[in-house]
Amino acid sequence: MNKDLRIIYMGTPEFAVPSLASLVEGGYNVVAVVTAPDKPKGRGRKLGTTPVKDYAVEKGIPVLQPERLKAPEFIEELSSYKADLQVVVAFRMLPEVVWSMPQMGTFNLHASLLPQYRGAAPINWAIINGEKKTGLTTFLLKHEIDTGSVLLQVEEPINEDDNVGTLYARLMEKGGSLVTRTVDALADGSVNPVPQPENVEIKHAPKIFKETCKIDWNRPTAEVYDFIRGLSPYPAAWTDSIEDGKTHKVFLTEKESSGEQDSKKAGEFVTDGKKFLKIRTLDGYINIKELQAPGKRRMGVEDFLRGNKL
Repeated sequence: MNKDLRIIYMGTPEFAVPSLASLVEGGYNVVAVVTAPDKPKGRGRKLGTTPVKDYAVEKGIPVLQPERLKAPEFIEELSSYKADLQVVVAFRMLPEVVWSMPQMGTFNLHASLLPQYRGAAPINWAIINGEKKTGLTTFLLKHEIDTGSVLLQVEEPINEDDNVGTLYARLMEKGGSLVTRTVDALADGSVNPVPQPENVEIKHAPKIFKETCKIDWNRPTAEVYDFIRGLSPYPAAWTDSIEDGKTHKVFLTEKESSGEQDSKKAGEFVTDGKKFLKIRTLDGYINIKELQAPGKRRMGVEDFLRGNKL
């Protein structure tokens, strides 16, 4: 039976918790969880645990936290659980000695419709690039990252007002049902792994760094709008156009078209000093609704203008 399979689950952040919960609360036999080691957090530098570990401990599931995935002692401990299948959601890259261990292999849940948006930040890049839909994919692991044969996929629309936070939340919750469906399909042989196509143009989703997040106001309004919402609320787009080179993070915005006679240059702002702040793009304006000044909390534009005379 599907629920007799011995499953090892690997994951770390909040995104991986609903999928683990779907397995545990669905009665599947999760024999152990692998997650990142505890790390110092906050000003007190107290050791912090991962969301996946917190859930596993609450449910009484053994937790493994290897520093090195190739360490002989970890490999020995992992093999002692005699897993039939391993499930990976938002974890680090696995060596072959780990992903090839179970007889049924190891599958991963990825937040895009593979082969598109392979990489570390698929939700961000799908929004930044103005996509109208994305989704979730389960696939079998192999050497090259995010390239294994596809098992199941589910589509998810990207709405005009979506940002990373709203889309992340929906994909996170829907991941659980796709993971359990995939386990069932592998167990009863009803899924045929399909190799990812190699003759299509691939859009990638590389890791995002601070310099990636600077807003280029010389871009069209629609592109700037997608860029900002594709980085909101984290890691957040930023600009130095508002106050003499100070870096401000920008969160919620609206698009606005511009008349042909507009004299403002891209990157210049317009404000009444009380209720609105907008910045010129190549062909219009971005109305800023929420932002964060250096060393300050995130705030609405009216609160910001009340404390900052521009």
